[in-house]
Amino acid sequence: MDVTAGLPSAKPVQLGNTGKIVLQPPLSRCGQGPGLILLRPASYAGYQQQNTSLDPEPLQKWAEESFAVAQITLDVDLSGDKSALPHLIQEAQDGLTALSECTQEQFGLIVFGSKTDYVSQFEAILRDMLANNETMKVVALLSFDSWNVTDTPRLVHASGSDKLPQSDLQTQYHYADALSPGFVIPGHPDFQYATAGVSHTRSLTNILGGPNFDLERIWDEHTYFEFGERSVEKTMATMVQEPYVNHVPTLTGGIGRARLSHFYLHHFIFNNPDDTGLDLVSRTVGIDRVVDEFIFSFTHVKQVDWLIPGIPPTGKHLRIPFTSVVNIRGDRLYHEHIAWDQATVLVQLGLLPEYLPFPYPLADGTLPAPGKRFEYRVPAAGGETAAKLQNGDDVPSNEMFEYKIREVDDR
Repeated sequence: MDVTAGLPSAKPVQLGNTGKIVLQPPLSRCGQGPGLILLRPASYAGYQQQNTSLDPEPLQKWAEESFAVAQITLDVDLSGDKSALPHLIQEAQDGLTALSECTQEQFGLIVFGSKTDYVSQFEAILRDMLANNETMKVVALLSFDSWNVTDTPRLVHASGSDKLPQSDLQTQYHYADALSPGFVIPGHPDFQYATAGVSHTRSLTNILGGPNFDLERIWDEHTYFEFGERSVEKTMATMVQEPYVNHVPTLTGGIGRARLSHFYLHHFIFNNPDDTGLDLVSRTVGIDRVVDEFIFSFTHVKQVDWLIPGIPPTGKHLRIPFTSVVNIRGDRLYHEHIAWDQATVLVQLGLLPEYLPFPYPLADGTLPAPGKRFEYRVPAAGGETAAKLQNGDDVPSNEMFEYKIREVDDR
C-alpha cells in the first residue's frame, strides 16, 4: 500500500434505475476488499443529516473498513414484495461482482432496524432467499433483531434486555441501555456513540469474511511519521477521513481532520524534544485496535504543551509510563486514546510538593489544634513508576501504605 497516499476518492454510485441501491467501493488505502450488502429501512435514510458525531453512516464506515458495500434502502411496501426484493438483492450482488475492487464472490449481509421497520412478510422472504444457495451468495447475516432464518451463520446485536432464542448458528450480544436498534445509526435519536463502537468491534469477525490487516504495522508506521520523519502530511495520511486524538489527562488533541492536522502541526509533532523516545513494554492486538504500554521519555528543553501545558522548559529528564488505545478502521487509524499519570510528571519536574494541605477533619472527627493544620503526603511517585512498569522487582511495592497525615504550624 502507498503509505503517503491521500484520502481515497472513490465515490458512491447508483445502481439500476430504482434509486434504491448505492454502491460504494472500499475507502481504504489498499482500495479493495470483500463485498457487503446493507439493508436499511427507508426511515433510516435521513439520519445522517442529523449526525453531529465523527461516526459516519454505516455505508461509509464499512467502506472505510475496506469492504465494497452495496446499500439497499427499503420502504415498507417494498420490504414485503416477493418479486422486487429478491431482484434488488440480485442486482446488488451483480454490482459487487462486477466491481474490480471487490475481492470475493460471496458477501456478508447486514439488516438494520427491527421487525417493526418491515412488513411481516419480509422475514419469510429473507428466509427463502438465504435458503437458495444458487442465487443468494451470502456467507453470514448480521442484524439488530432476531430473524427466523436457517442454515446461515448469524450475529445479532439486540437492544434492551429481552433474551433472544438460542441457536447454534447465532451469536448474540445484548445492550440493555440501548433503546432501539437505532443505537448504531449516527443522527438517530437513540444513537449511543460508545455502545455503537462496541457493537461495531464485535461485528468485525470473520463471520462477514472481512479483510485482515497488519494492525501493528499500521500503528508503527503512524508513530514513525510522528516521531521519526516528523511529517504532518504523512501522519494524517495514515488516518481515516475524520479521525481524532484524545490525550486524556490534559484534554489535548484534535477532533476531526482539520483540527487534528492543526494540532499535529502547531502543538505536537514539532514540539517534542529531539531526544524523545518510546520504549515498548507490552502490546495487545485486537481485531480493530492496538493497546500499548510504553515508557515515553524526553529531556524537557522546550515547552511540550500537549503533555504539560503552560510549563516552561525545566531541563529535567522525564520517563513516563503511558497507555495508548488505538482504534484502526480498515488500514487507517480512527482514533487514539492516550493516558498517563500526570502526578508522576509533576513529581519528576519538581513541581508537586511532597505534602499538601488536608482541609478536612480526620476519620474520627479530629480537627487540627489552634494555629495548626493537617497536611497529607501526596501519594505520587516520580521516575520509579517507569522503572516498576518495565521491571516490577526494581521498586518495592506498597510503601505508600505507610504515608500519614501530619499536623504542622498554620503559616
